[in-house]
Formats: sequence, C-alpha cells, structure tokens
Amino acid sequence: MSDESGMNERSDSALRFLERFAVIMSDSGYPRMAARVLSALLIADEGRRTAAELADVLQVGPSAISGAVKYLMRVGMVTRERDPGDRRDHYRVDQTAWYRAAASSDEVFRRFEEGARDGVEVLGTHTPAGARMDETRRFFAFLRSEVPQLLHKWHEVNAHHPH
Repeated sequence: MSDESGMNERSDSALRFLERFAVIMSDSGYPRMAARVLSALLIADEGRRTAAELADVLQVGPSAISGAVKYLMRVGMVTRERDPGDRRDHYRVDQTAWYRAAASSDEVFRRFEEGARDGVEVLGTHTPAGARMDETRRFFAFLRSEVPQLLHKWHEVNAHHPH
C-alpha cells in the first residue's frame, strides 16, 4: 500500500468518524451543520481550520460554514484566531468549552430544582405527581452537589496528563 492510499484510507475513516460524531452531537441538541463543523475541527491534526478548509472537508458552501461558526462562537465552543500577516481566520475548538459548559450547568440545575420544589409545594408529597416532583427536586439537588466535585477531580486528573 502506498503512502497516498494509506492517507486516503485514513481520510475516509476520519470522515466517517466525523459524520458519526456529528450525529451524536446533533442528537444531543446541536444544529446539524454546527455539529459537523465542530467535529471537523476536533479531528484536525493542527487543531484548527479556515472556513475554506471546513467547506472543503464538509463539501458545503461558505454560507453554511459561516452560520455554523457563528453559532459555535456564540455558545463558546469555538474561537477565532488569525496568524500575524495572514488575512484568513482560523477556527479552533476551545478545549475549555466542555469544562465551562459543565460548570455553567449549575444555573440550569438550580432552576429545575427550584421549579420542582414549587411543584412539590403545589402538589404535596402525598400525591403521585408530587412524589415525582420531589424526586426531580432531589435529583437536581444531587447534581448540583456532585458536578462541582467532578469538575475538581477532572481538573486534577487533567493537570497530570501530558498535553
């Protein structure tokens, strides 16, 4: 097998993986094109790509890339950078984005916990609906207490991992 055919096999398998990972992200709530762009950035050996490179890899037009990149920048998953003297922007996955997303979940968990607490007050724990709301309240209270500990553990583990 020549080096070129080996690269094509790697590219084909990498592209298949890109699409599978994009489906996972899309099924989790990301817009489809944003999921594909984020996946394309994640698999780039350099860790970044230009809009033209993204369009080429994904076989889509510039407007699709533009909208996806704007979304990913707005939600804090991607950063834009430019090399000195270069007129092209490069897009990179912000590696702290996953951590920040998990850390910011506390506000969402708190709102669910408070909303469920209100439901318990209205329905009472003696009713099946009230009991479900109480379990929901306890679940989100549990998450609020555990996620900060998990993030602390991650920070410690990641600090000892060679980058």
